Amino acid sequence: MTTRILPAVGDPDAARSVSTLLSQLPDAEPAQPVADSTQLVDTLARLAAASLDELPEVVLVHERIGPVPALELVREVALRFPAVGVVLITADASPVLFSAAMDSGARGLVTLPLGYEELASRVQAAAQWSLGVRRHLGAGAEPIAGPGGTVVTVSGAKGGVGATVTAVHLALAARASGRSVALVDLDLQSGDIASYLDVQFRRSVADLATIADISPRVLQDAVYVHETGLSLLLAPAEGERGEEVTDRAARQVVSALRGRHDVVVLDCGSRLDSANAAAIEMADTALLVTTPDVVAVRAAKRTVRMWERLQVRKAEETTTVVNRHHRSTEIQPPLVQKITGTRIAGVAVPAHFKELSAVVDAGRLHELDAKSTVKQALWALAGELGLVRAAGQSGKELARAGDRGSLGLRRRTGGR
Repeated sequence: MTTRILPAVGDPDAARSVSTLLSQLPDAEPAQPVADSTQLVDTLARLAAASLDELPEVVLVHERIGPVPALELVREVALRFPAVGVVLITADASPVLFSAAMDSGARGLVTLPLGYEELASRVQAAAQWSLGVRRHLGAGAEPIAGPGGTVVTVSGAKGGVGATVTAVHLALAARASGRSVALVDLDLQSGDIASYLDVQFRRSVADLATIADISPRVLQDAVYVHETGLSLLLAPAEGERGEEVTDRAARQVVSALRGRHDVVVLDCGSRLDSANAAAIEMADTALLVTTPDVVAVRAAKRTVRMWERLQVRKAEETTTVVNRHHRSTEIQPPLVQKITGTRIAGVAVPAHFKELSAVVDAGRLHELDAKSTVKQALWALAGELGLVRAAGQSGKELARAGDRGSLGLRRRTGGR
């Protein structure tokens, strides 16, 4: 998601320095600096009169701004424009000033001389806060749950039920509709997203595990941008490194990703550890994938009960997806709902693995034909979950639109 930033810096040299640094922030859209407090307030008032959505997410106030003193200006902006996150730029990092800035309504403080990592971190935090306020004010054109983008976890009742295929195609459907999407492999010991999408990348989620404050640049270094436009954060190639990813690390990673993407899809596999438990707890939507057979449905019931005992997720807050469904199977979705106590997705994915075998073996799951009934069902599921912008379209229409979008993306990127 793009973060609009309006700097308020009176000194021309300082303004150039701030603008240069802001231009280096990923997904940032810095405006031309305003020179004084009057110009800042007038600019914000004009934007607010047009629409609350026109306001920048972040305003940077330099300590030498005038004629109104910086702290008074921070207070005025915070009171008049509560949906804007204000960050104070100052050479004084004392606890006294920090406390005064927070009392005035600042959402952060950046010390001079400016450093990239600190500035990026404070801007990101202020932008997330601003987005949260705007959702509470009902200003967003699209409802998004949580502090940032929508987070969806996909877990398997047991191994081999199709959780990874489901996660990948939910992410592809959201991306094809024009949203920025992160796809994360939290099946830390046996994740297969890299294999399904033919990716070889040395960075993984484990590389973020020991970082106390994940800045945009650190996140950018760990993420692989796939040819489809998906931002991939992969499981470690060495399965034992999965133990490095704690629940705290998982929370930080999810928070960082949801602050920079419209949709975050996490493949949590079928094994529950502290990392994916934290992700499932944080998720706006938690999917549990099962197949319509006795063994898998019993496993789904065990998983739901375990989540409840560990206070990870309540059964009624979990959505079960029935994969490899056929009308002739004895176990139908209503029975799965009764056994597990969960909500059942309105879309059941048909049992047509032959459609998948060629693209799975080639590691090109994203090239699954739009005529595939499996793809149409999964993309319709994405529509049911609100992950796509193309509301009202069928799975077939979404899949065809996605194929056209993917083709255009490959052309623009040179077919990487």
